[in-house]
Amino acid sequence: MSVVEQYARAHIVTATPDDYGDDRDAVPVVLRYDPDADPRAVRIGLPGPHEWTFSRSLLEEGLRAPVGSGEVRVWPCGRVQAVVEFHSAGGVSVVQFETKTLTRFLRRTYTAGARVAG
Repeated sequence: MSVVEQYARAHIVTATPDDYGDDRDAVPVVLRYDPDADPRAVRIGLPGPHEWTFSRSLLEEGLRAPVGSGEVRVWPCGRVQAVVEFHSAGGVSVVQFETKTLTRFLRRTYTAGARVAG
């Protein structure tokens, strides 16, 4: 019903320049929530064919304390940043976000979910 798509910038902490470009600069990412596909999941898309789907609650819990499940781990990094670590057959990508970006996205997903339920 109400898909939430938020464009953001993040820093790739562990990647080769061939994967994402110069990892010192922020790269564009897409945060996506589709309650029709799965009301409990969010997706994060990095440049290229890199996209992960995982539990929305994992992302939320990871903003407060380290958590992990399967291919994804999330933890706070200081007061204003959060780290999301993605594991795949091709290796590990560690991505650093501003916490407020992820918090804003999560807030929008719950608002969209409330409209669907209502």
